[in-house]
Amino acid sequence: MPDATTVPTMNRGGSALLAVQHVFAMFGATVLVPILTGLNPSVALISAGLGTLVFHFVTGKQVPVFLGSSFAFIGVIIAVGKGDPANFGYVGGGILVAGLLYCVFAGIVRLVGPGIVKKLFPPVVTGPVIMVIGLHLAPVAVGMAAQNWWLALVPILTIIGVSCFMQGFFRLVPIIIGIAAGYLVAVSCGLVDFSAVQTVLDQHRFFVSPKDFTLPRFGWSAIAVIAPIAIVTFMEHIGDVTTNGAVVGRDFLTSPGLHRTLLGDGLATMLAGCIGAPANTTYSENTGVLAVTRNYNPAILRLAAVFAILLGLVKPVGAILQTVPTPVMGGVSFILFGMIASIGMRTISEAKVDFSHSRNLIIVTLILVTGLARPVPDLSPGIAVTVGKLQLAGISLAALVGLVANLVLHLLLPDNPDSD
Repeated sequence: MPDATTVPTMNRGGSALLAVQHVFAMFGATVLVPILTGLNPSVALISAGLGTLVFHFVTGKQVPVFLGSSFAFIGVIIAVGKGDPANFGYVGGGILVAGLLYCVFAGIVRLVGPGIVKKLFPPVVTGPVIMVIGLHLAPVAVGMAAQNWWLALVPILTIIGVSCFMQGFFRLVPIIIGIAAGYLVAVSCGLVDFSAVQTVLDQHRFFVSPKDFTLPRFGWSAIAVIAPIAIVTFMEHIGDVTTNGAVVGRDFLTSPGLHRTLLGDGLATMLAGCIGAPANTTYSENTGVLAVTRNYNPAILRLAAVFAILLGLVKPVGAILQTVPTPVMGGVSFILFGMIASIGMRTISEAKVDFSHSRNLIIVTLILVTGLARPVPDLSPGIAVTVGKLQLAGISLAALVGLVANLVLHLLLPDNPDSD
């Protein structure tokens, strides 16, 4: 499999189209977080682009990752911000300290070395965690697509057709072709809402101004609520970087090193806190694009970051992207998130994990059930561990359970032939 250093050189037009494809993949989720929390979507886009460039600089331009708004911080941002712009400075202060914690984690990982991390997260743990990342997001894709399944099927079938039956450059851009096909069908059926564009035009504010940014303020109560979420996203970060490496065919935990990816993520989150944006995190949506297109050139992600910054600065352009119907993006996400889950299966397969051994079977079982459990009305509250304001659930809890289960079972069954 080609890695990030062996992809073919492309002309500027081709590279730009690939970058736009990544922008479409991250756009919906990145602007959704500020919409839900009251923060500024334009600032979030600028922060995502700048944060991605910072990440690439810190990691030696080796890792094809895009950073966008983190969903893990939504609850605490709402709790501290309370929808009042007067409180958003304290939100930024808490996010800045959370990024600083990431930098501390990076220093610890640098001291203990990547070998320890790889022992803690062998393929029997990372494989199912990658599956959880994709499958945990699957209901989101289904919920979006379910708003209009006939429209969602247009990008799904288009992406399948382009990926499987077309050759050359078209095979590298199935996502953007799928979005274009879905959008054209939606426009022809009168299903596109242009109100976001009209709102921007009516306001006569076409560019972001300094008053759109919020400087951080520091309060112990806000920091105590927001900063500990870095513990949750630390676990998610390991899963995302492992997934990205599995797609590309490289061990990014070793080179450039987990300490550098953590540092890049931490600095990007600190930058977000400094300008009033949601915390940044590595994006599974863009890793899904890598898996579909099989173009792993990190420069494409950096170009996408520049486009994200421009989208944030020029409000009408970002508003136009918001007109893409939710079912169209749901159809695209249907493919992307499923592809991530498939990469997890491939990780287990390539590592030749032996499921005739009960220990391996139990570890994978615990990860999948913990990570994929969903609340069932009147039957189950779901699986979550809450300590104060900190809650571990979903991907982060699954990764922690896998880590502990692997360590404990190796300790209890060190010489058992049924545990290798």
